[in-house]
Amino acid sequence: MPKRPPVVSNVPALRRAVAKLRSRGSTVALVPTMGALHDGHIALVRLAKRRAKRVVVSIFVNPTQFAPNEDFASYPRNLSKDLAALAEAGVDLVWAPDAKVMYPEGFSTRVAPEGPAKAGLEDAFRPHFFGGVATVVAKLLSQCAPDIAIFGEKDYQQFKVITRMAADLDLPVKIVGAPIVRERSGLAMSSRNAYLTDAQRDVAATLHRVLKDCARRIANKEHLVRVLDEGLNEIESVGFTVDYLEARQADSLAKVESSKDGPIRLLVAARLGSTRLIDNVAV
Repeated sequence: MPKRPPVVSNVPALRRAVAKLRSRGSTVALVPTMGALHDGHIALVRLAKRRAKRVVVSIFVNPTQFAPNEDFASYPRNLSKDLAALAEAGVDLVWAPDAKVMYPEGFSTRVAPEGPAKAGLEDAFRPHFFGGVATVVAKLLSQCAPDIAIFGEKDYQQFKVITRMAADLDLPVKIVGAPIVRERSGLAMSSRNAYLTDAQRDVAATLHRVLKDCARRIANKEHLVRVLDEGLNEIESVGFTVDYLEARQADSLAKVESSKDGPIRLLVAARLGSTRLIDNVAV
């Protein structure tokens, strides 16, 4: 059985451990997570191991990115299972603080991102979200001081927000995006997939199938608005309530009017029962 990686839960211990990892000039990659790890997370770890000598994984369910009506209390948590998976993946260090360490009494500083964070996608439905994400990621990058940080592209708008924040704040870290890892059906892997019933999982695969079809049609110069309208109708016809299905400029997330405005990314967010799923594909 692989040896469990060291777990630290306070900042001084973290900094000592990272300094030890950096001995002999080793580079360090950080993979931020909220735990409930699945194969998509492990793919991030594998990419981190290819890009750096040492890999740190953070596990922290960040309360500031959840609204009061969202699933913070019920968000899946299983630290022992996560640590076993990270041991198998060869992770060097796990940073697992609690909320009192991340947000001690008197904490009063927030990062307020704009640009991609104000694109009218996730921010239109979860206006609290990117402020919470930017604040916690800024703290994680400061605490761990990695050379590289790996973020999955399933949360594509989040990836763009973090990339912009790191550049704007001159943070000495390279933000690297990792391709979406999918289940055999095409459903993007997510910790929230655990909420789906078996029947809902079959339906949920519709999101990726429709995105791929829309991307193919747009690449073939079909009328963008018509393609998206038909895709929206198809997603709703199987039982989803759609928050958005949008074509956006892939770098800025600005609205586009035709395939000539590329490169284009298609993004969707929709609810199936009580579970909200997101996905995206390049055109």
